[in-house]
Amino acid sequence: MAAKGDMMYAWTTDSEIAKKAECGGAVTALLKYALENKMVDSVLAIKKGQDVYDAVPTIITDPKDLKDTAGSLHCGSVLLSKVLKKYLKGAKDKKIAVTVKGCDLMGILELAKRNDINRDNLLLIGVNCGGTVSPVKARKMIKEVFQVNPDTVHKEEIDKGQFIIEYEGGHKGIKIDELEDEGYGRRTNCRRCLYKVPRQADLACGNWGVIGEKAGKATFVEICSDKGADLITKAAKSNAIGTQAADPKGIEIRGKVEGAMLKLGEKWRKKDFTSLKDNLWSAIEKETSRCIKCYSCIENCPVCVSTGENGKKSLMVDAGAIPPSPMFHMRRFAHISDSCINCGQCEELCAMDIPLALFSHAIRSEADVVFEPKLGKSTYSN
Repeated sequence: MAAKGDMMYAWTTDSEIAKKAECGGAVTALLKYALENKMVDSVLAIKKGQDVYDAVPTIITDPKDLKDTAGSLHCGSVLLSKVLKKYLKGAKDKKIAVTVKGCDLMGILELAKRNDINRDNLLLIGVNCGGTVSPVKARKMIKEVFQVNPDTVHKEEIDKGQFIIEYEGGHKGIKIDELEDEGYGRRTNCRRCLYKVPRQADLACGNWGVIGEKAGKATFVEICSDKGADLITKAAKSNAIGTQAADPKGIEIRGKVEGAMLKLGEKWRKKDFTSLKDNLWSAIEKETSRCIKCYSCIENCPVCVSTGENGKKSLMVDAGAIPPSPMFHMRRFAHISDSCINCGQCEELCAMDIPLALFSHAIRSEADVVFEPKLGKSTYSN
C-alpha cells in the first residue's frame, strides 16, 4: 500500500511502452492505467510532431495512443496550463490527467486561484525538469556548435550536465555550461528557474536518483498526494507497473542533483538581475520601444488574464499608438508582479525579441522580498 511521502523506483510492464519510453516508462504506464480504468476521461500530453523540435500538445482518449507520447522533448517550449484553460474548459466538465513540468504546474495553480481551472478534476504527474531549449536556437546550436545537420537528429536529451543528440551516423554530447557560455543551451528563464521537482503535483517523477541495476530502466517516483498514492497502489496491484523501494543512496543523490540545479539557478538569477540593478526602468523603456503591440505577451501568459477596460478609454495608454508608451508594459508588469511564474512564454513568443521574461521575473523577485521577507534579500538589492 503506497502512501504520501513514499519514494520508489517504478517501471512499465508493457513491452510497447518500454520500447519508446525513457527511464522505464512508468509515467506513460500510469497514464495508460488511469485512462483504461476510468480514473480520468482523457490525458493531456506532449508528442513529437514533424521532428524533435516540434512539441505538440495532444488530448488522448484511447489508451493505446499513449505510447506515442513516451519519451521527452527538450526542444519544445509549450505551456500546458494555457491549453487546459483555452481548449479544455479548464477541466471543469471532465477529469483529465496531465504530465507537467514545474512551470506547467505553477500556471495551473495560478489559473486555479482565478477559478479558470478545476484542480480537483486533474490528475497531475510531475516530471523533473532541468530546462528546455528554444526550437529555433536548438537547430542553430546543433548546426553551428555540434557541426551536425539538425534535420538528421532523431533524439535528444539532457543528462549528467550535457545536451546529447543522436543523429544519423552517431551521437554527441556537449556540456550545458559550455553551450550557455557561447549563448546557446537552455532558455534564459529556465536557467533562472528554482522549481526543478514539481512536488505540488500528485506524483513527482524523473531519472534523478535511479542507481544500481535499475539505472536507465526505471523512474524515480515521489508520491506527493493521496491521489497519487491511490494511482500507484492500484497500478502496481494490477501489474501495470513494477515497483521497489528507492535505494537510500539514490535518494541522497537525487537530493544532491536537485541542490546543484538550484545553485545554478541562483547563479543565473544573480547574473541576469545584477545587470538590471541600476537601470531596470530605462532598460524596459529602451527594449520595449520595438513593441508592435501584437498582444502575444498577454495572450500567451498564463496569469495575465485580461478583463478589458469595460468600455472606458485608458487615460495612460493611447489607443493605436505604435510603439505603445512604456506605460502599456508597466501596467502589464504591475498586473503580474505577484504571480509571474517565469515560464518565458512572453519572451519566447515575442515577435520583436524583447526580453520580457527577464523584466517580469526581476520585478517578481523584488516583490517576493517585499511581500515575503522570510525569503531574504533580493538578488540585486543592496
